[in-house]
Amino acid sequence: MTEAILLVGGKGTRLRPLTVHTPKPMVRAAGVPFLTHQLARARAAGVDHIVLATSYLAEVFEPYFGDGASLGLHIEYVTEEEPLGTGGAIRNVASRLHSAPDDPVLIFNGDILTGLDIRALVDTHQRTEADVSLHLTKVTDPRAYGLVPTDETGRVTAFLEKPQTPEEIVTDQINAGAYVFRRSVIDTIPTGRPVSVERETFPDLLSAGAHLQGMVDSTYWLDLGTPAAFVRGSADLVLGRAPSPAVPGRCGDRLVLPTARVAPDAKLAGGTVVGEGAFVAEGARVFGSTILPGAVIEPGAVITDSLIGTKARVGERSILTGTVIGDGAIIGPDNELTDGARVWCDAQIPARALRFSPDQ
Repeated sequence: MTEAILLVGGKGTRLRPLTVHTPKPMVRAAGVPFLTHQLARARAAGVDHIVLATSYLAEVFEPYFGDGASLGLHIEYVTEEEPLGTGGAIRNVASRLHSAPDDPVLIFNGDILTGLDIRALVDTHQRTEADVSLHLTKVTDPRAYGLVPTDETGRVTAFLEKPQTPEEIVTDQINAGAYVFRRSVIDTIPTGRPVSVERETFPDLLSAGAHLQGMVDSTYWLDLGTPAAFVRGSADLVLGRAPSPAVPGRCGDRLVLPTARVAPDAKLAGGTVVGEGAFVAEGARVFGSTILPGAVIEPGAVITDSLIGTKARVGERSILTGTVIGDGAIIGPDNELTDGARVWCDAQIPARALRFSPDQ
């Protein structure tokens, strides 16, 4: 196994305002763009050639990663002019692959944080002589996902998209967003139009009698599609709960990047990250949160499970819980924002303008 495709073209609309200026895979998690963790894990598993299937804000990837040499990789970039879906994106980059028809090609979705044993997935694919192998994971509530039942040998028997009734929930196994394709199968995906591997490619292959193999790996798995999940994923990387060789420092309760400044009596915990050039002032308390580069947390602010955008500012004594503050936004002193609040880039909230509890 030497090749992989990373699907990084999505707009990340569920993550806005984080993705107003930054494509989802380039939003920082544990101090580096999330994509860095995926690239590093692929390299550790033996991959040396990766094609990035880009679309939204495609111009930011290559200036950051270049040819991939700093990560021990050879990276190429292919940009979709029009969104092509997961299957269309895979087919669109096929000309950049060097594999022989029966060789395995690894494919990752660019928004999944996982502890998947990549080598084990490839070994399963080759041992079973499958056409496509899928990473499956088990979840407590599968209604938001595509179900993938398998037989006693692990062979996939059906694809069931987002079941809503108890009768439709026939398994707790879901498609976890990592695949191994036989190289020749990629060439069967239609060109020039949007194609979904989940709704079209996989069901069509199954109907045609192809061998689709599932491998259940229920180690760490998180879909980073929402701000709350993204913040949690970053904290889990810092805490060491999610594995990655790309975390720029030792795992622990906090990660303070070079040039960041933290007052001696400020408290950081729960996997908090303070990015380059950011400042956390005296008396501030930050738990399980991401402070992006250049942001300022003023004295006495309390921030929990939140993300503070690049060069944003949180005023004195403001309390933020489960919120996202966009790049350049300013939260004045003595505000209180609670779960689900999103403040757009460059917005300004005056002092004492917002509260969710009685004024003390």
